[in-house]
Amino acid sequence: MAHSPHIPVLLDAVLESFEHCSDGYIIDCTLGYAGHSAALLESLDHISIVGIDRDDEALAFSDQRLAPFGERYTLYKGSFAQTIDQVTERPLVGILADFGVSSLQLDKIERGFSFESETLDMRMDQSAPLTAYDVVNGYSVEKLTYLFKEYGEIAQAERLAEEIIRVRTGSPIESGKALSQIAKEVLYRGGKIHPATLMFQAIRIEVNDELGQIEGLLDALAKLQPLGAIISLITFHSLEDRLVKNRFKTWSKACICDPHALRCTCGKKHALGKVLTRKPIIADKEELRRNPRSRSAKLRSFQFKEALS
Repeated sequence: MAHSPHIPVLLDAVLESFEHCSDGYIIDCTLGYAGHSAALLESLDHISIVGIDRDDEALAFSDQRLAPFGERYTLYKGSFAQTIDQVTERPLVGILADFGVSSLQLDKIERGFSFESETLDMRMDQSAPLTAYDVVNGYSVEKLTYLFKEYGEIAQAERLAEEIIRVRTGSPIESGKALSQIAKEVLYRGGKIHPATLMFQAIRIEVNDELGQIEGLLDALAKLQPLGAIISLITFHSLEDRLVKNRFKTWSKACICDPHALRCTCGKKHALGKVLTRKPIIADKEELRRNPRSRSAKLRSFQFKEALS
């Protein structure tokens, strides 16, 4: 089996979340380098995997890695929000998504995700039209400020946007290295976290429409409502986690009456299922030691009802 260049986060928690699944298919919406999928196939011999990814390199690697499992896996290329509707394999007993960027994408200089990159790309799908270069060199100060404030939660968002505009007025900003230097000059206040981290996060979210993709997946699942299926989603920052937490909370509500109503008139039969994780599962000390990138990972799980009422 091919060795994965990416360490799957919260692997034990993911395996545990699906351990009681009945025979059927688990969709790995963010296949990546098949770390989670390979472990699921190895641990649960009664399930098969449907893997979705928009990265050609990841799909090629995963096809090789999962080959020993024979016909127990199927791969689809595309964004999970749009592609999940195309999956015909049934029954669906589980849905997994890990919304983090893979270690290989982050570490490969030519992919343009790195602070040391000589390019500015950040596309998970190399055929997508929008790149980080386009955002950094084409967006107005207002749009950049919005991205840094909303997607990066950067306090000095406007100042950072203005400095980018000032620098690019002389000549385009062409590399991750040059962009991260701007963040160092504007945002550096000491500490272990690189000052460009939140800025790069914000740009990456914009380039790949990451929040829109999560919303799209949640919308698709609400429409699909696979009976009894377990949904396990791994997020890496507060914006993602909030989307998942709020949607799971909405799905678990039995009563949809106006909160100011004197009494319930809806019958309290509207819950789509139940939340399985009262609090998000996070990495323990041992995992944090092995894989520091797991420090911000949170897993939340939900199970749809066995039968619709």
